[in-house]
Amino acid sequence: MIELQNLSKSFGPIKAVSDLSLTVEKGTTVGFLGPNGAGKTTAIKILTNMISATTGRALLNGIDVISHPKNALAHVGAVVETPEFYPYLNPVETLAYLGRIRGMKPNDIKTRTNDILDMVKLAEWRSTRIGKFSKGMKQRLAIGQALLHEPDILILDEPTSGLDPRGMVEVREIIRSLKKQNYTIFMSSHLLGEVQDTCDRAALIDHGKLLVHDSIDNLKNLSKVSKIEITSFGPIEDAKVAKMQSIPNMRGIDRVNHSTLVMTYEGSMESRAELLAEIQSLGIRVTGFSPVGLPLEMMYMDLVKESR
Repeated sequence: MIELQNLSKSFGPIKAVSDLSLTVEKGTTVGFLGPNGAGKTTAIKILTNMISATTGRALLNGIDVISHPKNALAHVGAVVETPEFYPYLNPVETLAYLGRIRGMKPNDIKTRTNDILDMVKLAEWRSTRIGKFSKGMKQRLAIGQALLHEPDILILDEPTSGLDPRGMVEVREIIRSLKKQNYTIFMSSHLLGEVQDTCDRAALIDHGKLLVHDSIDNLKNLSKVSKIEITSFGPIEDAKVAKMQSIPNMRGIDRVNHSTLVMTYEGSMESRAELLAEIQSLGIRVTGFSPVGLPLEMMYMDLVKESR
């Protein structure tokens, strides 16, 4: 439903997006990952016809965004960068205003407004002026207006950026709810936990170039390096730690306390199983053996480091 074909965008000598090709299938939620300045927002602005590409094409439902923007965006809802609303209007008035701009019928606007405010958990604030809203409430309203005309595709540019923990949780709950309704969602983010928690797939870019695009489960296994916390029954002697340092593919060991270590290890899932056996063979009575941090985080750091 979303397709970027050899997309590039230059701002003078700076190439924000470089030969980017990416396809988002119907009914999937794809996290568009990358460090700040990687080109995520630029690509989304091209996709939503806010700026033009230097070269390449952007298609929505098979329709070229540049050549036929009205038809391409007819079934798309988007929230790009920080949402702003007229502070003196309430949510009902705001959605009515935006619905009229979209050419919706009054009865349809009324019905959808009630549904939308329930969906984004703003029903009890339907008559409150938006000027009194928190940033998280405005973000939820922004997602609501993007859904007003019942689009097939939802494009979100860092939807939890700048929100407090509660606001982030509320927005993520909405995204999970939309997933269950089979929306196609393309969501940029630099928060790895957010993408791992809400998306089916992830596409990672850096310096405007696509590094990898795959399912979350497959990407978790791409990392060459992992951090593993090991806990023993009783102290782990320094002499045994020294022997662990010589295990193949061991990159470093940090002591947390007398019975807990964090190992940096490079190897496959199979070799990690063998690692546990080697540690136990040293006479260490292991009571805990678990990865530290998000699997996606390790993959992300590996690929971004390689691209630079």
